[in-house]
Amino acid sequence: MKRALLPLFLLFAAGAASAEPLETYNNRLFLNVIVNGRPAIALLDSAAEMTMFDDDFAAGLGLVGAGGATAHGSGAATMKARFADHVRIEAAGVSLEARVGILDLGEVSARLIGRPVGMLLGRDLFDNAMLRIDIAGGMIAILEGAPRGVPLPLSEHRGTPAVPASVEGHAPVRAVFDLGNGSEVMVGRAYAQAIGLLGPGRIIDRRSGGGLGGAREREIVSLRTLTLAGRTFRDVRAAIDPGETASDLNIGTSILRHFLIVTDFAGHRIWLEPKE
Repeated sequence: MKRALLPLFLLFAAGAASAEPLETYNNRLFLNVIVNGRPAIALLDSAAEMTMFDDDFAAGLGLVGAGGATAHGSGAATMKARFADHVRIEAAGVSLEARVGILDLGEVSARLIGRPVGMLLGRDLFDNAMLRIDIAGGMIAILEGAPRGVPLPLSEHRGTPAVPASVEGHAPVRAVFDLGNGSEVMVGRAYAQAIGLLGPGRIIDRRSGGGLGGAREREIVSLRTLTLAGRTFRDVRAAIDPGETASDLNIGTSILRHFLIVTDFAGHRIWLEPKE
């Protein structure tokens, strides 16, 4: 069932609740935020190297971007982003000041999510606090007490957080911990080729996918097993990522919703506690 976020905003602003609502919409995660003193809703994306604002949303805040750089997403093309500094963001009980990117999020909002997205809240939030996240239960909070679950080392793949996971009994590889991925598990083409996922009979479908940068066609396979934090999932639908910079694996909400999650990006660890 969809949760209405904004009616709960007053509780959030007053600090009356220790846990904040986390809405799932089309398998993406949204939460209440305050940006430069104004309430808004943000898409949560742990794999985004920085927070991104839609250009119309930024203009409504009076932000004027400067400079420019090429932004890479999981889509087919690159995008041009501008930047704004010293943006104040409050989210999940965390207050921070960040440099944000500004670009057009309209295409990806319409194609993947089905509703406008004003901002994408990236790892700035995760770098500033230990967080406890329950996707299925619809909550996010600053951790109180000791973390529970299976501890996993948190490394990086091209600036994105990654944890060890294994496919079909092969040696563990780095899997991007991606709360912004509301689609299938993704497997980099080079790794898929190396472990035989592209062999005869393995491709079961093809469909359009891709995030920032536009749509691209992806082959779909079924992983016989995927093991994460000691739990094995069977017959996991996965998309082959043909991008040159693709990680070996990318694990999103379809798998992570089965765990209670504690993140400690500063300490390079996460904990995953199975919910079932």
